[in-house]
Amino acid sequence: MSFPKVGVIGAGQLARMMVAPATELGINLSVFAAIPDDSAAQVCDFVVGDYKDSAEVLAFAKGCDVVTFEHEQVPQSVIKHLEANGVRVYPRADAFIYSQDKLAMREKMDELELPNPRFQKYVGGAPIIDFPLIAKAPTGGYDGRGVWVVNNQEELDALPTPLLLEEKLDFTREIAIMVARSPHGQAATWSPTWTVQRDGICTTTVTPVPDMSDELAISASSIALTIAQGINLVGVMAVELFQVGDHFVINELAMRPHNSGHWTIEGSTTSQFEQHLRAVLDLPLGDTSRTSDWAVMGNILGGEKSDMYRPYLHLMARTPALKFHHYRKVVKPGRKIGHVTLLGDGDHLVELMQEVDHAIDYLSGAIDE
Repeated sequence: MSFPKVGVIGAGQLARMMVAPATELGINLSVFAAIPDDSAAQVCDFVVGDYKDSAEVLAFAKGCDVVTFEHEQVPQSVIKHLEANGVRVYPRADAFIYSQDKLAMREKMDELELPNPRFQKYVGGAPIIDFPLIAKAPTGGYDGRGVWVVNNQEELDALPTPLLLEEKLDFTREIAIMVARSPHGQAATWSPTWTVQRDGICTTTVTPVPDMSDELAISASSIALTIAQGINLVGVMAVELFQVGDHFVINELAMRPHNSGHWTIEGSTTSQFEQHLRAVLDLPLGDTSRTSDWAVMGNILGGEKSDMYRPYLHLMARTPALKFHHYRKVVKPGRKIGHVTLLGDGDHLVELMQEVDHAIDYLSGAIDE
């Protein structure tokens, strides 16, 4: 049996981070890039094209044994065109829709009898949900874009419709849990992760979630596994949750490797990127056990500093255990251009978080010593 070729639609950092495990497994990886210097196109075989063009994507896919995605922007019509032409593509269109259409996702969670906030589809008039409320663009939003806190009718009337309206929850914290599932139904989850948000963007993750009971951790895993089976997931998915007291409410789904799972590269026996490849190829899934008591990941956001190499001198000397991942993207303010991860054991979580905070501030240029 020859080694297969996996095609990835999209060539950002998520595709880039699939390259290392694909190389280790001997799997051929090719990415469908927008431009030749996309993050993943810099380090592996690539084809340049328009992911919204069914003919171009099909031509790329025909040279692959299986096709997957690294972002949710690929139109349903393109995915269905691949399926109609015999391409093995995962996740399939009827599952992928739940990471593309937030209203469809809410309705599916109700069908699966999983914990939703109160919600409604809104096209105008007086909402049935009390102010203040959360308004979301049903499609296209990410990293806080397309999400608004709405305090009154005047603010609501100023937004474009249709909208998904949700009750505004008084939550304790945001967490995420990664889950993987293969075509023959094998599934696995990782430890739940605390995702620290600033202005709608995840800045830091801590795994496992500090001070979370075993019962709550099991509940998060159960929710993720129920969704994976209920939507017939193939691949890796992030389930984003709000912790409200002693229970969870589902926030959103991301049907691909996800920022909240980057810690798994160093912090788990099997990373989310290797697991995604295993899942879409229907290989047995890997061990998701943690390799240390704690894994802290920090996102590097673009700032005033453009030289991303020189900071290694200071940071590697200060914190030798720190692991760096640069995406080689053009530095722009607020843009995710890399991440760092630090593992540790015992009661050293505070120190780990301080070192990660120092590293991301130094790399972004917020501090210079």
